Amino acid sequence: MTESHDVWFTDDPAAFLAVAGDRLAEDPVTATVVTSTADRFAAHGAPAGVPHAWFAVVRDGAGQIAGLAMRTAPFAPYPVYLLAMPDDAVRALAAAVLARGEEVGGVTGLRPAADVFAAAVAEATGGAVEVHVHFRLFELGTLVEPRAVTGRLRPVRADEAELALAWIHRFFADADEQAGRPAGHLEEASAFGMADVERKLAEGVLWFWVDDEDRPVHLTGANPASYGVARVGPVYTPVELRGRGWAGAAVAEVSRLLRSGGDRVTLFTDQANPTSNALYLALGYEPVVDTVQLVVR
Repeated sequence: MTESHDVWFTDDPAAFLAVAGDRLAEDPVTATVVTSTADRFAAHGAPAGVPHAWFAVVRDGAGQIAGLAMRTAPFAPYPVYLLAMPDDAVRALAAAVLARGEEVGGVTGLRPAADVFAAAVAEATGGAVEVHVHFRLFELGTLVEPRAVTGRLRPVRADEAELALAWIHRFFADADEQAGRPAGHLEEASAFGMADVERKLAEGVLWFWVDDEDRPVHLTGANPASYGVARVGPVYTPVELRGRGWAGAAVAEVSRLLRSGGDRVTLFTDQANPTSNALYLALGYEPVVDTVQLVVR
């Protein structure tokens, strides 16, 4: 028998955190994207031009929280993001989102919940589901020191913001190339702008690895800790400067800095990019869960 569920939507991230906080705290690692987004929206508001900015709580027939979700992406097709929940709860969420009159062209999040949601939307709308990108969430275990390299890590300076933004955009383009996809496949690139760089500079979570002459040769960023979990990324070395160990050195040092504050440290990898996956495994990152970005056409 299918269990009935109630779905509560809110555009108030603080209200969402007040209701869902205990549930998020049960597994803050797999919830990292939701917690960091809700915290950022609560502190800074939703970015301009975001057509959907809601958070959702799915409750079962006994009134207990069965699942959590959000729709906050600032890039098309503005995917719904799901954390783990039972299939019945997923289908109830999909029906509730469609009942709001929203078109759903994308779904992201933990498997299998994201797959079930996309299938439910496709069945209701006559669409078809395609896998867009496979991701894997890692958490740092015991940090393995990389080989020693020249240079040092330092924060990106305000007068280097334009270079940092250019490198972040190149990060997304190169990620597609390294995974054998057409450029522009990762839509996040179009949504990341100077305001995001300036926010990261203010938060102190954007670094360059610089050579002995203080010239930037690599960029590593992070998301500030939320619920005791920080998240590394993006990680980018210009193609002409790769193979010199700077990425490993920078990620190791950033990971050490984040952990020194008492936080757990995570990152996502594109499963189609064997280079980055090998790098993080070598540094002591351990796989936690697979996530997926799906499109519904």
